[in-house]
Amino acid sequence: MKVIVADSPRLLGELAAREAAEIINAAIREKGSARVVLSTGASQFDTLAALVREKVDWTKVEMFHLDEYVNLPETHPASFRKYLRERFVSKVPLKRAHFVDGTREGIEALTEELRQAPIDLGLIGIGENGHIAFNDPPADFDTDEAYIIVTLDERCRRQQVGEGWFASVSEVPEQAVSMTVRQIMRCEKIISCVPYAVKADAVEKTLMNPLTNRIPATMLKEHECFSLYLDRDSAAKVSVDGAAKFNECLESWEIYEEKTE
Repeated sequence: MKVIVADSPRLLGELAAREAAEIINAAIREKGSARVVLSTGASQFDTLAALVREKVDWTKVEMFHLDEYVNLPETHPASFRKYLRERFVSKVPLKRAHFVDGTREGIEALTEELRQAPIDLGLIGIGENGHIAFNDPPADFDTDEAYIIVTLDERCRRQQVGEGWFASVSEVPEQAVSMTVRQIMRCEKIISCVPYAVKADAVEKTLMNPLTNRIPATMLKEHECFSLYLDRDSAAKVSVDGAAKFNECLESWEIYEEKTE
């Protein structure tokens, strides 16, 4: 695991996008194509904006969608399909995009596509409650399914309101389709972009606790190639010394400052 702390969300996004592009381009050179999983939410704005500017032959890249609400139409402002189409798919000439449609039939079809070949890169966010995808605590670490229907906890639903996707908690769907923890961990490489002060508690719990399904993001630390990108605010409750004390897997802690003219 390596931790990168950037001065700002914008710089975080640029650095993460640079690494993501390197991974994607390496897969294209090696295999002729690449497969990626993308997450959504406010925390991914800067990363996706920077990623579409990177030099990548997108015609050789397949994108898979991480999660989506059950029974939410794509026209709804909170739809993650809408989010990815507007912020990513419409901006690069992808080989193919695979979306979660929120139905059991859709899960079966998506699983079949997903498991045809390895996923080279997963861009996996961490929620305010420590979830990855919509695997809220206590997360199912054991299921071998690729996608499951989950019930969202109260804090997860409040986060969606706080980010402006819904006007009230009562409007947030109670269920979602989520890529499972085991499936996420099958990605060859994982990058997590976690900016903003509202994520500081989740970052602290992730780095300062052993593996536990009560903090689902602790599973990411078990991955052999995991990069955690933070900004100054989200990293405010942790330090390199503290993280090293609790994480033998910590390989590096890098700090990047904004360049001044």
